[in-house]
Amino acid sequence: MKKLITEDYVLQVIKKGEKEIFISKDFVLTPLALDRIKSEGLKIVNQFSENKNENKFNKIIIGSDHTGVKAKKLLVEYLKKKNYELTDIGTFTEDSVDYPDIAIQIAKTVRTGEYDCGIILDATGIPSAITANKFPGIRAATCYNEFSARSSREHNNANILVLGAKTLGDETIKSIVDVWLNTNFLGERHQRRLDKIKALEESLNKN
Repeated sequence: MKKLITEDYVLQVIKKGEKEIFISKDFVLTPLALDRIKSEGLKIVNQFSENKNENKFNKIIIGSDHTGVKAKKLLVEYLKKKNYELTDIGTFTEDSVDYPDIAIQIAKTVRTGEYDCGIILDATGIPSAITANKFPGIRAATCYNEFSARSSREHNNANILVLGAKTLGDETIKSIVDVWLNTNFLGERHQRRLDKIKALEESLNKN
């Protein structure tokens, strides 16, 4: 299914001071969006690879607490069909577990480079992100739509995606993951900002 880029989305990009619109073959510009892009002098950039697995996010570690088991199972099946290399660390039943245990394991392995990225599911997507972000070098983003997913990759170079299984529908989860996995970090001024976060992490670790 094609995804629309509307004039409202273009206006959000303009408001943020961006000069480029990033699209893929799965995106369709509405006539009003295209007119706005032309009138504002924005550049259209085809950001995504034609082959969804021709990107650095191919080896993925995924996990959830008990609230995210059902959504995780659906997502694992979905991503395996797309030929991603997945490691599912559980949990595998709806018996209660502690979300930090899952988030810590995923953050550790992503930080060391054992996996390209991580995906965590809990009820809201908030507590696991809080936990994972305690690790220097981890940029865990709680995403709730395609816009937040794209922004977390383009601007923040997020390396862990956190989803709220109780707040999102199955198809929304799939679309968020598709966008997140296939969006590239833009670098430049965004890297400068991440460098400031890295410097902060380093200074705090010295105290």
